[in-house]
Amino acid sequence: MRIALIGSGRVATCMGPQLKAAGHTIACVYSRTMANALELADVLGAPATDSLDNLPEADAYLTMLTDDALVRLAPAIVKGRGNALFLHTAGSIPMDIWKDAGASRYGVLYAMQTFSKGAQIDWPQVPVFVEGCNATELETIIHLASGLSKKVSPLSSTGRKKLHIAAVFACNFANRMYAISEDLLTTEGVPFSVMLPLVRETARKVETMSPLDAQTGPAVRGDRKVIDEHLALLKDYPEYAQLYRLISTDINKDLK
Repeated sequence: MRIALIGSGRVATCMGPQLKAAGHTIACVYSRTMANALELADVLGAPATDSLDNLPEADAYLTMLTDDALVRLAPAIVKGRGNALFLHTAGSIPMDIWKDAGASRYGVLYAMQTFSKGAQIDWPQVPVFVEGCNATELETIIHLASGLSKKVSPLSSTGRKKLHIAAVFACNFANRMYAISEDLLTTEGVPFSVMLPLVRETARKVETMSPLDAQTGPAVRGDRKVIDEHLALLKDYPEYAQLYRLISTDINKDLK
């Protein structure tokens, strides 16, 4: 399949090489910044462009843009491109954005993973959720996604949005907790690396038991004395104290 990549950020940088390795031809790489388009295009052996008007003919146009950019650019991506297949990789954008933009063949290919440039992704183990405008297109998208991962599942736009919310809690919010931990440790000259064994063990446990069952700490025990001591230590960090109190109460409603 000839695939035009619309976007050159973290998702495109990680997914593009895997698509090429699966035997697809990268027809071009688009970015609003030519330097960024060229950087990824050079890796993929593909032409680069910073103009949607110059996109070459392709079997599929795969967009990996921010949500705002996708909403804004979808009509221009579809315009004049006939019967091509249009796909996006967004967690929170409904599939029908393509229908509204004038496409007749469209769907979603959402890889639920956190992406960073230069990261080594274990693609066969990445859950990929797909949606198609009809059964025929869904079959095509499943075939395309199967070149990326062994774990491909159909999911509706509503289900994918809830999945994305769950991923924000499990990944983005968890990472923010790491950042707060690092900030508190820095004031005592302790490196965040001391937390890594704890982080790894916490992640390991939820591979074999429910996160609810894996919960430990003063809040689940209802240890008000320790919680009050922690809050006192956080008096100079009111935002952190607010988070500590809110999450502790969520873990154990009896703390109210």
